Order: sequence, then structure tokens, then C-alpha cells
Amino acid sequence: MKNLQAITDPVYTPAPFNSTDKFFLKFLRDERDLPFIYLTIKITFTLIPLAVLLYLPFVHGWWWALAAVVYQYLNNITFKGPFGLMLHCTSHRAFFKKKYQVLNYYLPWVIAPFFGHGPETYYAHHIGMHHPENNLEEDESSTMPYQRDSLKGFAHYIGTFFVRGSYDLAAYFFRKKRNKLLESTVRGELLFIFLCVVLSFISFKATFVVFIIPFILYRLIAFIGNWAQHAFVSADDPANAYRNSVTCINTNYNHKCWNDGYHISHHIKPAMHWTEHPLFFQKTINDYSRNDAIVFDGIHFLHVFIYLMRKRYDLLAKNFVNIGNRYHNDEEVIQLLKSRTRKIEFT
Repeated sequence: MKNLQAITDPVYTPAPFNSTDKFFLKFLRDERDLPFIYLTIKITFTLIPLAVLLYLPFVHGWWWALAAVVYQYLNNITFKGPFGLMLHCTSHRAFFKKKYQVLNYYLPWVIAPFFGHGPETYYAHHIGMHHPENNLEEDESSTMPYQRDSLKGFAHYIGTFFVRGSYDLAAYFFRKKRNKLLESTVRGELLFIFLCVVLSFISFKATFVVFIIPFILYRLIAFIGNWAQHAFVSADDPANAYRNSVTCINTNYNHKCWNDGYHISHHIKPAMHWTEHPLFFQKTINDYSRNDAIVFDGIHFLHVFIYLMRKRYDLLAKNFVNIGNRYHNDEEVIQLLKSRTRKIEFT
């Protein structure tokens, strides 16, 4: 167990803007999103040119292999997390001002496919389904009906999503009569498939490297994340965000991925700006204590996932934050954690 430490996760600190900053700020709804501009520029002028290079007929042999390795490194190591969570933030809060609305299509329609996203599919799934259903029975990505420290359970979870995830999401919108989201889901998935099929006729190996591998890894990582974020659910109160989600503080992951570790407060206030979560956490700390919320210090969701799959509750307890001195020892924490990972049958 750990006592609550000072928060080191990023918050917004106003600083003088240079001339480039001032130019971009004219387009942004919120000056705190300026880092997103620079990340977008980096991706646009590194990853996309590399992708194009892999399709050029005069690039072959060792040069092609080198470009493919660099592309995979940039896509799946350097940019995947920051881009995915930038897309997440800008799905909840529009990136550009209303008068420049067309620019809001650039991330989901131009860049996102390079990371394995169908255009608009992420928005439909996350904003249109996951948040309204809050990991409960009608959430097509709910973790509740699984034993959440079971590798077999996770394999079934991710396998089900790979096989029928798009169908289930479309069926959900059809059932809820949310036709616009149904159309965007089907359109986004079909366009991504169509893109991959057409480009495969030009070069299958380039398409495999540029689009298919990132697609597979994105789906895997996304559902590892969702599993860990909603691994500890109270059967007595599963709709309570404090009792169905996890918060990870004081981790480098929050610096790289826009405070994504604050998943409890994200479900409480989905439109909260990413820089506000550490302060909101500190202001509402008594609510975390009152609701027996699970908070970890120094680890992030991948650690949580790995420790659960290895059933290393001792390591989870070691990094558990004992807010309000609720627990006397690690054994009490382990009992809490185990009680929250049990399979919860839907009625």
C-alpha cells in the first residue's frame, strides 16, 4: 500500500506563446490543446511520407525493409498511444473552432486509418455507445460478464470483439434507433476494408505493414486498456464510476497520453479537459475514499493488465493508494481487489 503522494501528472501552466503558437491558436477552440497541433504535424510529416514510400516501386530490398521497420516503430511505439488518446480527447471536445469545422475531419478521416481506425468508428463506439452504457449490460465492450483476472476470460473477450465487434456495435445502434451513428459505423468500417483491399492490389506487403498490422495492434491495445480500466467492478454498484473504473496517478504514461490514467473522473465528467483531471482528483479526494475507489500510484493500465493476468495481486496491492487510511494492510487490499474482479452475471 501507498499513502497519497503529491501529484506529478501534467496540468496546464500558461506560458508565453511564440509566433508559430499564435498562428495555430487562431484555429483552436482551446489553447490548452496546442500540443495536439504539434503532434499532428509530427505524424503528418513522418509517418505518412514513410507509408507512401513503402508503396513506391523503386523502393525495395533492404531499403524497403528498413522503411518498414521505421514505420512500425513510429506507428506502434512512438505515436500510437499519444495519437489514440489525442483522438479520444478531440472526440469528447472539438479540436478546432466552429468556423474551421472542416479541420476536425483531419484526425479521424486522414490520420486515423494509418493507426487502424475506420473513419468515425472510434467516435461511434466510444462516445455513442461506451459512455452512455458505462460498462453495464448494454455496453458491447462491457467487462462485467468475465472473470477479470483470467487470461482465458480475456481471450474470449478480445476474440469476440475481433469476430463480431463491428456487427455488435452496428446492431446496438440499430436497436437504439440511432441512425446517424449506425451509418457512420458501417460507412467507416466498410471504407477501411475497401481501402485495404484496393491498396493490396497495388502492394499487399505494403498494405500489411501500413494498415493491417496497426489495425490488429490497435484493437488489441484498445481492449487491453478497456479491460484494465474496468477490471475492478463492484457487483453492488456497477453503475458507480468510482466503483467500476480505475485511476492511475503519478506515471509517465499520463505525460505521454494526456492524463488517460484518470479514468474514474473521465467517466464522471467525460468532457473535462485532460489538463484538469489531476486537480479535480485532488479536489474530490473524499469522494474516492467514500466510494472505495481503486487508485494506483506509479503504474498504468498495461501494468494492471499484466499483473491481473499473472494474478499478482501482491504487486497491485503494493501500488494501491490507501486514500483515507481505509485499509490496515496489503491483505485487506488484496481481498478488495479480488472481490472486484469476479464475474458478474447479467440478469
